Amino acid sequence: MTSDTGKRPDETFGTETSQAAETAFDANAVPGIDPTQAGARQGFADPAAAASADAERIQALEAENNDVKDRLLRLAADMENLRRRTEREIKDARTYAVTGFAREMLQVADNLRRALEAVPAEAKAEGEGSLSGLVDGVEVTERSLLSVLERHGVRRLEPEGQRFDPNFHQAMFEVPNPDLPNNTVVQVVQAGYAIGERVLRPAMVGVSKGGPKVAADAPSAAAQG
Repeated sequence: MTSDTGKRPDETFGTETSQAAETAFDANAVPGIDPTQAGARQGFADPAAAASADAERIQALEAENNDVKDRLLRLAADMENLRRRTEREIKDARTYAVTGFAREMLQVADNLRRALEAVPAEAKAEGEGSLSGLVDGVEVTERSLLSVLERHGVRRLEPEGQRFDPNFHQAMFEVPNPDLPNNTVVQVVQAGYAIGERVLRPAMVGVSKGGPKVAADAPSAAAQG
């Protein structure tokens, strides 16, 4: 049995169904849908655009990675500087912790030295019993005190005969002496002391004047005890 159009009913139904399906999935026939987006949803994205987007993402990740590496290197350098600074501060604290106490003890050392110098040379030479014992006791006490200070990093300066060093010596007067190089320490008025690499108290000295000048770059042994 056929219709007026000359087609069987099942053929007519199949053709109409196919046309309706094509119309339903036509992106241009559906309002509000961008054809390019529709194509992308169906997997027809532009390969060049996708490659460009991937390259941009890779470039951004590389920049972020370089930034993280740079910050880590800076952090490591800061930590190393902090470690070295802490070690130096700990070392200085151990070396110079007794600075104030040692400076006070220098007065005791000075008094012991004055007591020894106050004894007349004739009395020392005669070696009288009581006086000799007293002198010996004061000398032993002075040596013991200097030994204790030395164990804690404090050393007595012995600048006589050395070149004057303003970092460790304080010039009190000049002594004309053409036989000695200029600015040579010829007399020590008051002993000086150093702790570590720092001066604890400069030595008060008299220096020579009138002799030959010493080269400016000549090494100085002022800090040696």
